[in-house]
Amino acid sequence: MKKTAHIISHSHWDREWYLPFEQHRYYFIKLMNNLIEQFKKEGNAFQSFHLDGQTVLLEDYFVVHPENREIIKQLIEEKKLYIGPWYVLQDAFLTSSEANVRNLLIGMNDTKAYGHVSKIGYFPDTFGIYGQAPQLLKQAGIDTAAFGRGVKPTGFNNTVSDTPNFESPFSEMIWKSPDGSSVLGILFANWYSNGNEIPVDEEEAKVYWDKKLEDAEKYASTNQLLFMNGCDHQPLQKTIPQAIETATKLFPDYTFKHSSFDEYTEALKGSLPEKLQVIEGELRNQRTDGWSTLVNTASSRIYLKQWNNHCQTLLEKVAEPLAAMNYLANGTYPREYIRFMWKSLMKNHPHDSICGCSVDEVHREMVTRFETVAQMGEVFVEEKAAELAQTIDTSKTPAGGIPLVVMNTTGWNKQEVITQTVDLDKVYFSQMHFEEIPAYLQEKEMSGYKLVDDEGKAVAFQLESPTIEFGYDLPDDQFRQPFFAKRANLAFYAEDIPSFGYKTFYLVPVEHPADQPQAPSPEKSKEMENEYVHVLFHEDGTYDLTHKVTGNAFHSLGLYEDTGDIGNEYMFKEAKGHAATTTKGVPAEFAFLEKNALRTVLEFQHTLSIPVSADGRLEIERNKLIWHKEREAGRSSEMTKLTLRTIVTLEKGMKGPAFKLFIDNQATDHRLRVLFPTELQTDTHKADSIFEIVTRPNIPEKEWENPSFCHHQSRFASLADDKMGLTVATDGLQEYEILPEDGTIAVTVLRSTAELGDWGYFPTPEAQCQGMQTAEWQVLPHENDVIFSKAYVDAYQYKVPLMVIQTSAHEGTLPGTHQFVNWEPTGLVWTSMKMAEERDDVIMRWFNPAGTKENLKAAINDDYQSYKSTILEEKTTESTNQYEVKDYEIITLGFQPTRQERER
Repeated sequence: MKKTAHIISHSHWDREWYLPFEQHRYYFIKLMNNLIEQFKKEGNAFQSFHLDGQTVLLEDYFVVHPENREIIKQLIEEKKLYIGPWYVLQDAFLTSSEANVRNLLIGMNDTKAYGHVSKIGYFPDTFGIYGQAPQLLKQAGIDTAAFGRGVKPTGFNNTVSDTPNFESPFSEMIWKSPDGSSVLGILFANWYSNGNEIPVDEEEAKVYWDKKLEDAEKYASTNQLLFMNGCDHQPLQKTIPQAIETATKLFPDYTFKHSSFDEYTEALKGSLPEKLQVIEGELRNQRTDGWSTLVNTASSRIYLKQWNNHCQTLLEKVAEPLAAMNYLANGTYPREYIRFMWKSLMKNHPHDSICGCSVDEVHREMVTRFETVAQMGEVFVEEKAAELAQTIDTSKTPAGGIPLVVMNTTGWNKQEVITQTVDLDKVYFSQMHFEEIPAYLQEKEMSGYKLVDDEGKAVAFQLESPTIEFGYDLPDDQFRQPFFAKRANLAFYAEDIPSFGYKTFYLVPVEHPADQPQAPSPEKSKEMENEYVHVLFHEDGTYDLTHKVTGNAFHSLGLYEDTGDIGNEYMFKEAKGHAATTTKGVPAEFAFLEKNALRTVLEFQHTLSIPVSADGRLEIERNKLIWHKEREAGRSSEMTKLTLRTIVTLEKGMKGPAFKLFIDNQATDHRLRVLFPTELQTDTHKADSIFEIVTRPNIPEKEWENPSFCHHQSRFASLADDKMGLTVATDGLQEYEILPEDGTIAVTVLRSTAELGDWGYFPTPEAQCQGMQTAEWQVLPHENDVIFSKAYVDAYQYKVPLMVIQTSAHEGTLPGTHQFVNWEPTGLVWTSMKMAEERDDVIMRWFNPAGTKENLKAAINDDYQSYKSTILEEKTTESTNQYEVKDYEIITLGFQPTRQERER
């Protein structure tokens, strides 16, 4: 039987990388205009073009050429131009679970306007892929995935190794998720440029195809051979019809076809062997030498990951649930604006963007985008929270009292210490001449206060001395209303705030206020304690952490370690001949900043002497394009100071202390980590990944040569035995390593490099991250592992604060305390609450982190009926009382309004 060579024309289009976005867009406009002309000129001789699996490129093009929208639409309808299914080709590990879903959901919804979607899970250059991807794809109706990385070694300049020991002997395989979902996996075994720039000249074509056919046949399990005619930012090859004619003439035993993924995968599925290699879970290049995994992009320009974590959390854990709760109260949901916020954020999610492995101009623009998303999200949350507060009946507020609504937008009940600025009094400019207001407020006698909850129960609180500050309101029906307010910071412990709900408190004036707890006098001992943990600090800033429930303790946690880094934005390589510098035995300066019944805040500071940079050999190696694996540079003999200021906070109700590190980074070419030696002897550990708390080995495969064995994490990494465990939850710190000799969790808090690291020498001095940098994490001791103990609840809620809205006394339709959605707190992990994209159904999502079945019961009220859905919000089952959730299953429920509710 003849073998068929499927030639798919494409261009892998990083929106920004070694050039900034607008410069890459300039060339993309040329590509698209050339494509239109090519289709007009060649007709059916030029069959199709694959537009890199992302729909955002159409938006980029139509900004410049809106007049060509109908032409492009026609090409897509005629299956000449293939788009989707993603919105952007995002990095898989460095974006959240919900961001990965929204990328697919929005991308596939966008394709509806154009008539056809390329239903292939397209990951051409993704830097490793999470293990639950097959389950997500299957739920989206996609049964095939194509990828370039994660299975076979890929090195400098995207060179592909012919190492025989990678996970699959074929370029075709079965890829299975932990829940058992599987897709056909297509590996670009010879990269996604293996059919690039095909010669028309017969002599050149003979040499070309002799090599290319042999390479493809080496890995193909069928007679269907794939040749990707393109590469990164590849201009259109206009001579493809002529090149195919030449190939057909030279190799009559082969059928050469200008093809598409639709045609190729259909032919491939019809010729697959009965048995293919099954690849399970994550694709992370574990059966390689470890030098080309690109895992260290997780620590490149950490400030980008911190920004991204803030914006993702703001949208998916606050803005969307709040808007859905507001819909249930008021019947309105601004889905277009929410979609706009998501699209704005996802433009920072392509792999060369969020991975921090582009030129400096790219990442400067990313910070501006993040700032924009944060501005949008913050005003959105403020407005929606105020709207929701207006529907709450606070009419029974005591005279002169201030209602404070505490809102919980997470999937678990929550309690925490709240600090909120409260306007005790205010005078508008319309009431008094503005010059007189500050003095009037300052001299006005202030009463005492008490704080009570919705049932009238007194709540302990602290109220600071007030200040006079300017402010303004923005009414819906009036011009800006300026005022001066007497403001004070209020702190109290908000207990048992219901998931997807709120609780109202009242700050009430009284003649004889209860005495507020006074801060105790400073102590010489450096200890912190609440009802859950005890922390004892040593002179060098390390600490012993005791879990009071079990009495188990961890010792000497929190050591800082600095090493030289002669790698690049993609990969870490430790400098030669210089031992790590640590804070072990380096005395720290301690001071209590706050110590009262609600919280203890301790500050300590180190000053380390470290090499100012790498030695002079590194610059020579960079200019010679010596790959990081082969570099021999050491560290400079010139020294500089590295100042580390750590603030530790332990509040009432916290399951472990929280840390914020301020790094005054004056050095270059180095990496800073914080170490947590657990002394636990285990073979595996767990980490938060995409819809999975994944189990990973502590020691790499036998093929691994790299001394470093780093991993990605989303929100936490955890080590445990059958008695005790330690989980480190982080805020945008997405790289960690397990040091197996003493069970140390090592979390990277800063990495300073100075070059992009691929396709030549692209200096990136801003990747050194000099100046003041910050890092935040929380340390959670617990019984057994992170799943059994449900310590993941605290880890996922870290950095998702309760919201407080000061409102007025008014009538409303909702009670003072309310929960919009009730669900039994099973062993599931909640990830999302939103409204459906195309109808007024509430959509909620969870995943099962364990290998045991769970039952899910969830309800809104009698006006809504639940049903099971896919991630694309397509109904799959009718309403039942409960839903069985399989091992590791991602489950989405929709809540559909009944006819009465719709008519209302």
